[in-house]
Amino acid sequence: MAEGWHCLHIYYRVIQQELLRLSPEERDRGRRELLEILSPERAGATQRTQVSVVSGHRADLGILLMDPDPLKIDAVTQQVRASGLGTVLRPVYSFVSITEVSEYVPSPEQYAERLQREGTAPEDPSFAAKLSAYRQRLPAMNQQRLYPDLPPFPVMTFYPMNKVRHPLANWYTEPFSARSDLMAEHATSGIRFAGRVSQLITASTGFDDWEWGVTLWSRAPEHIKEIVYQMRFDRASAKYAEFGPFYVSYIMSAGEALDHLRI
Repeated sequence: MAEGWHCLHIYYRVIQQELLRLSPEERDRGRRELLEILSPERAGATQRTQVSVVSGHRADLGILLMDPDPLKIDAVTQQVRASGLGTVLRPVYSFVSITEVSEYVPSPEQYAERLQREGTAPEDPSFAAKLSAYRQRLPAMNQQRLYPDLPPFPVMTFYPMNKVRHPLANWYTEPFSARSDLMAEHATSGIRFAGRVSQLITASTGFDDWEWGVTLWSRAPEHIKEIVYQMRFDRASAKYAEFGPFYVSYIMSAGEALDHLRI
């Protein structure tokens, strides 16, 4: 891609019958293979690799992969399939997307217009201060959106979403200015959780069945519940959002995850 990374969320279920068919030697060899495949330090590793243990019946193991090369990401999943544990780990859900800078992230000029709409006049000293601060932080924010560093938080949840096309609430028939204002309100709600929750929105239009994937990392499980609940009251969500399945998981090293899963 010209900019940004490809992204894959993939979830596996442990098939106990297949695990029990393996001899202790086969299980040990498969485990060592998998640890090597999922090591972020190995030669040929994707730019970002994160492993987690999934809560609930939908899956047991979650893997998040990001890289400029989609075939490099796919190579990891093929290596898992071809490993000694390939029959044990059955894929049950995946989501393909790319990182992006959303069209609703305002340029400095658009931000200046928003300040004026919100009542801050250009001659007001705070106008120049706010605009200058935004100009300074925008490049770093966009860099994080395109090439995200994964936060050191222990809890992660992932879910896909769409903007609805209902005849009485069609997001795509609203003018851009109205959509932009709604997303600004939505972003303001999320800022209240700074330091507790980190968010990554990836785009999946043309790549998967949903339009976006939302990945949230948090310091504690209750923060996930709080931010999703609070942001659903924003007009952009309450009127226009459609949500898919939620996968909540707990970040671990690959070795810790396999220990937890009794593999």
